Amino acid sequence: MSDLPRKAVTRTAKLAALPLGFAGRATWGLGKRIGGRSAEIVGRELQQRTAEQLFKVLGELKGGAMKFGQALSVFESALPEELAGPYRTALTKLQEAAPPMPTGTVHAVLAERLGENWRELFEEFEDKPAAAASIGQVHRAVWHDGREVAVKVQYPGAGQALLSDLAQLSRFARLLGPLIPGMDIKPLISELRDRVSEELDYSLEAAAQQAHAEEFADDPDVVVPAVVHQSDAVLVTEWMDGVPLSEVIADGTEEQRNRAGQLLSRFLFSGPARTGLLHADPHPGNFRLLAGDSPGGPAEEWRLGVLDFGTVDRLPDGLPPTIGASLRMTLDGEADAVYRLLCEEGFVKQTVELDPDAVLQYLLPIIEPAQADEFTFTRSWMRRQAARVGDPRSPAYQLGKQLNLPPAYLLIHRVTLSTIGVLCQLGATVRLRDELETWLPGFVPGKEPPFSGGTATGTAPPASATADGRTDTGPDSREEAVEENTA
Repeated sequence: MSDLPRKAVTRTAKLAALPLGFAGRATWGLGKRIGGRSAEIVGRELQQRTAEQLFKVLGELKGGAMKFGQALSVFESALPEELAGPYRTALTKLQEAAPPMPTGTVHAVLAERLGENWRELFEEFEDKPAAAASIGQVHRAVWHDGREVAVKVQYPGAGQALLSDLAQLSRFARLLGPLIPGMDIKPLISELRDRVSEELDYSLEAAAQQAHAEEFADDPDVVVPAVVHQSDAVLVTEWMDGVPLSEVIADGTEEQRNRAGQLLSRFLFSGPARTGLLHADPHPGNFRLLAGDSPGGPAEEWRLGVLDFGTVDRLPDGLPPTIGASLRMTLDGEADAVYRLLCEEGFVKQTVELDPDAVLQYLLPIIEPAQADEFTFTRSWMRRQAARVGDPRSPAYQLGKQLNLPPAYLLIHRVTLSTIGVLCQLGATVRLRDELETWLPGFVPGKEPPFSGGTATGTAPPASATADGRTDTGPDSREEAVEENTA
């Protein structure tokens, strides 16, 4: 039996209550103002109540509702500052926590997927979840060989709930749109829905994570936990400590923020070149900042821990060279060449004719971080960009409506924007141009990125039998321990 509210009518009713709740609170606010309270005070209270309801409903439902909330949360830096505070608090909660599954349900899933003797696979298992996400929750444990591990358990009924939520949210896309000015909510929901089957398949996630773990093993900047075991609804990986990026955003020092921002940028552009995969869920809950040998050591020794490879874009040749080439030509002011390349790649449809100089002026403010040796990402900069492209009275808005986003670039575009959103939350000063010159194909003419040519195959790592004939995935599978458990 599922502990996700699964019945369509129940979930639909809860989601339908969101826009109705917005309207109800607006009426409440009007009444308060008629009663003499100031618009500013009432507005703050209205936003706070809206944020609280949004988190409560999305977090309780988990599934697609929470997935949408997590995707939305990285863009809170685009909100006007007077509105951002309440949403920032409520939406950021979705990045690190959610109401947990009952212990009995967790044990039932483990028994079904790992066998009735599943406890023999662990020396210790903590029933209280260490973290919760959109389709599963994570428990801390000790594997039978003594390794500390994270055990990711998928919610029963997650697939059905995910599809139901996203279908329902798409109907409310226009009402939800004002949460993030300048952002079209419906394509975001559609893209999340298209990724459902991949998100639910832990074998694909295990393969993607193991490819990264092997490529970044002993890397001085990035840490990815190795895969220990995988079955249909259970994924076991090595445990990773560290400071959650959400805490760095809230309370981190300038050095921590800058180091996290630099490493996040490096991972965004180096990952596809080194593994042939793009990590496509860059919200702060999926990253950790790990100190060096000593917690008080220099910032240059801190590393970025990366979690959750449930959604990836498969790019066997790395990021398309078109991105780097068009970025370089835009920086060089080559309006005609940029426009020609955008037309060839389908960003400008054949039925549309635009002024190349106008397109160049549209792009230049967006790529400002690549123009300088270093750039400080701020919420105010993000708000200016959102207002420029999101205001229907703006020439940039009118031009943007005529541009097209080819399907092959959809996920790359969202991940890049999401990462920029996180960098603005961090307020990080980043040498972005260094990362582009090193890792982005086409940015430096004739230069190939290091490690070019992805290694990932999209298939799971080698597997062997476990306690009752299931699979143990990863390079550290131990047949002797497996035989003992089977016996």
